[in-house]
Amino acid sequence: MQITSLLSRREDGGPSHDQDNHYDHTPARLYLTLIGLCFIVNSFLVTLLVDQRIGDLSAMIGAVLLGLPIVATAIKDLNRGRLSTNELVAIAVSASFAGGDYQEAGVIAFLMLLGEIIETRTAEGARKSLESLIKLTPTQARCLRNGKEVEVDVADLKVGDVIRVRPGDNIPADGVVISGQGSFNQANVTGESLPVDKNVDDEVFAGTQNLTGVLEIKVSRAGEDTTLGRVRELILAAEQTRLPIMRIVDRYMGFYTPLVILIAVLVWLFTEDMSRVIAIFIISCPCAFILATPTAMVAALSAAARLGILIKNVGDLELSARINSFIFDKTGTLTTGQLFVGRLFPAEGVKPAELLRLAASAEKYSNHPAAKALAELAEETGVTLTEPEDFHETAGQGVKAKVGEAQVVVGRARWLSDNGVGDSFTDTVEPSEVENFSLLYVARDGQFVGWVGLQDRTRPEARESLDALAQTGVRRIAMVSGDRKTVASRVAQEIGCEEVLAECLPQHKVDFVRKMKAKGYQVAVVGDGVNDAPALAAGDLGIAMGAAGSEVAIHSATIALMNNDLRRLPFLVRLSRMTRLVINQNFLFGALFVISGMILAAMKIINPVLAATLHVIGSLLVVFNSFRLVRQGEELEPFLPEARNEPAPKPEPAGDLKPESA
Repeated sequence: MQITSLLSRREDGGPSHDQDNHYDHTPARLYLTLIGLCFIVNSFLVTLLVDQRIGDLSAMIGAVLLGLPIVATAIKDLNRGRLSTNELVAIAVSASFAGGDYQEAGVIAFLMLLGEIIETRTAEGARKSLESLIKLTPTQARCLRNGKEVEVDVADLKVGDVIRVRPGDNIPADGVVISGQGSFNQANVTGESLPVDKNVDDEVFAGTQNLTGVLEIKVSRAGEDTTLGRVRELILAAEQTRLPIMRIVDRYMGFYTPLVILIAVLVWLFTEDMSRVIAIFIISCPCAFILATPTAMVAALSAAARLGILIKNVGDLELSARINSFIFDKTGTLTTGQLFVGRLFPAEGVKPAELLRLAASAEKYSNHPAAKALAELAEETGVTLTEPEDFHETAGQGVKAKVGEAQVVVGRARWLSDNGVGDSFTDTVEPSEVENFSLLYVARDGQFVGWVGLQDRTRPEARESLDALAQTGVRRIAMVSGDRKTVASRVAQEIGCEEVLAECLPQHKVDFVRKMKAKGYQVAVVGDGVNDAPALAAGDLGIAMGAAGSEVAIHSATIALMNNDLRRLPFLVRLSRMTRLVINQNFLFGALFVISGMILAAMKIINPVLAATLHVIGSLLVVFNSFRLVRQGEELEPFLPEARNEPAPKPEPAGDLKPESA
C-alpha cells in the first residue's frame, strides 16, 4: 500500500512519495512487529484460558505496537499536504481500536504491515539483482609500480596504471591486456554465458572475472568512467523514469481517498455498521492497482539486463512493443565488421606492396575497420608503413594524408573525384572482378594507383534474427549501407533482407529513417553507435550494438546491446509485448479486486480481518504475476562468438608482396 512507483523519483529530483513513506524495515522495526504479533496471539490464548480483561490488555498493547507506524505515516502525509491511501488504512485501524476491538485492530495492522513488507522485499529483489552489477568491482587492486606489486584502493587507480590480475580475480577497471592470456566470464557486462578468451591487446571490462591465467592490464578507464560504471548510470536512469500510466495513477490518487471516504460515509448512513466501513477502508487500498506497472517494469528490466540489454528509459521498453519497422546498418551490425583484404589490384607500373604501403599508411590513424584490415595485412607481409602527416578523415567517404612526400587519398570513387582525381580510374574496374568486394580506391598526388578489395562476413545468427522479427509482426526490415550496391545486395541475400539501400552517406541514412517515419512506421534503427549516431538519434528507437566499452554507443542510442547477438532484438520486442500484457492483466485484476471487494464489504460478506487477508493475497498475486517476466529469455542459448583469431583468406595480389618488392 506504500508503493506508488518502484521506478520513479519526484521530477524535482527528490525522493518519491513511496520512498518517503515506506514503513521502516530495519531489524528493530521488524522485531517490534513480531513483538506486537506476540501480544495479539497471547491475547487470544489468555482470553480463552484465563481472563478476557487481561486478554484485552495484551491485545491493546499489540494493536498499539502494530498500528503506530501506520498512523504515524498517515500523519506525516497530512503534515506534508498529501492525501494518499495510507490514510485509509490508518482510519480502519484507528476505528477498530476506538471501538474497543483491540484484537481486530491488531490483526488488521499486522496483516497490512506483513503485506507491505512482502511486497517491498519482493519488488526490491529485482532491483537489487540489477544493482548488484555495481558491487562486482573489487575494492583493492594489485598495481605494478617500479616493478613491485602494490595493493591500492580501486578508487586511486588512474588511466595508464598497470595492474596484475590473478585467476579468480574480478577486474577492477577497464583496460587492455599487455601481458598474459586468460579466459574471462563477462556475462555480467555483455550477457554472454560462455567464457571469452583474452590475449594481448584485447580489451577487458571492470566487474568481469578472470577464470584462468595471470595477466597484466593497462588501465584505460577507471571509476565511474568504466563500462560497468556507465551500466550503473543506465540502470539508475531507467529507474528514475516513469511511464505515462504511472504519472496518471499518481495524479488521481489524491482524488481516490476522498472518494472512498465518501462511499464509506454513505454505507454508514444506510447501515450504521462500523464493521462494514472498516472493511471498505481496508479492501479499497489499491495496492494491486498501484503495483501493476512498477513491478512489471522492474522485472522486465531485470530480464533484459541479464541478457546484456540496457534500457535507459522504461518508456523505451513500452515503445518497443509498437515497433513495426527495423532499419539495420550493415558493417558491424549485420556483418562482423572484421574486414579483411581479399584483393589488391595495383595500377600499371605500381607494385602491390607499394599500393598496400600507401593505403595502410594513409589510413593509420583511422578507426574504420578497413584501416585495421590494411594494417593487419601490412604486418603479416612485413610491409613497413610510413608515418602520415596532415591526416584528415571524412566519415563515410575516406581519408587523405601526406605519406612521405606524396599526398595520398584513400576512399570511395566520389571521394577521389572530389579531391581532383579524374573519373577515368573507374574504367579499370571490371564488374565481374569486384562483385563480392567493397572497394577502396587509392590515389597518389592526384594519380590513381590502384584499388583494394575488402570483404566482410555476415553474422551467423543474422538470418535467424530477421526471420524472428518478421514472425513477431514487424512489417518492414531494411538494410542501409555506405557500401556498393553489389556488396550490399550480396549481404542482404545471405541474411534474407529484401529491402536494401546502398552507397549511403550518414545524412542519406537519416533521410531514409525520416521517410519511413513519415509513412507512419514506428522505426527502430540498429547500428554500431559510432558512424550511425545521427541515424540512431533520428529513429523512434535507437539500438546500439556491441556497446561494451564504447562510450559513443552507450550515449548515442536509447537502448544498448552489450554484445553483438542479434537474437536479442526479437527477444526485446517479445519482452516488451509480454510486459504490456502483464501490466494490463495487473490493472484489470487490481480494478476488479477493489470494486468487488468494496461491494462485498458493503454487503457484509467479508469482515475487516478477511478484507485485510484478501488485500495481502491480491497484492502478492500482482507481484508474482509481474515476476514471471524475470524468467523471460531463458530459452536463448548462449551465443558462441566467432573465433577471434580465425585466419582470413589470403589476398590475391597481382604480384609479389614481399618487402623487397617495394
